[in-house]
Amino acid sequence: MAIIEDIKCARCDRKYSGVRSRCPYCGARRIGRGKYSEDSDNARGKMLIGVLILSVFVVAAAVLLFTADDGEAAEPPADSLLLPGEDGNVTEPGLEQAPTPTPTPTPTPTPEPTPMPITSVAITFAGNVITDEFTMPTIGYELGLRVRVEPPGAVEEHQIIWESSNDEVFSVVPVVLNEGGQIGEGATVTAIGAGSETLRVTVGEMYTELTVRVRAG
Repeated sequence: MAIIEDIKCARCDRKYSGVRSRCPYCGARRIGRGKYSEDSDNARGKMLIGVLILSVFVVAAAVLLFTADDGEAAEPPADSLLLPGEDGNVTEPGLEQAPTPTPTPTPTPTPEPTPMPITSVAITFAGNVITDEFTMPTIGYELGLRVRVEPPGAVEEHQIIWESSNDEVFSVVPVVLNEGGQIGEGATVTAIGAGSETLRVTVGEMYTELTVRVRAG
């Protein structure tokens, strides 16, 4: 349909464009609206009404669509989880919140008992302390010795070690003096060969030494 309709000349009965005021064929002036103009105006009016009605339906459908989307977004699923986002909390559906693990307390280690410190160590024979040296009169001679520790209870918390500086002159063998006692509280010294060597007894970090002389016989 043309925007400007043709009109029909009243004199020569020919059609020409509606923008002209005279007929290009016979020169007759245009009188009134011309033939078919009323029908053309009615058709244009019907088209405008149809377009308006269609626009109303489109707008109504859009409003219903956006309203339905907003209603669904306003109620997140029951199993959704709110997670922190850059602009605040966002809903992440399908995630279940894991339970917070309970921290296991670290067991406190039992402190090991501190051994009683030793203040002095001495070698005794028949209840008497031997200070510097002693002599064994012949090869094969045996002598029983023991160790004295101060304080007395500290000996039970430390290892006792007897040593000979030369086993070819004399040997020393630790022994247990009493039932339930500790090995090394006593020792047996045996003369092996003539000479002079050192006897040492160590208890914990303390020790004492004696000179042992062995005669040939």
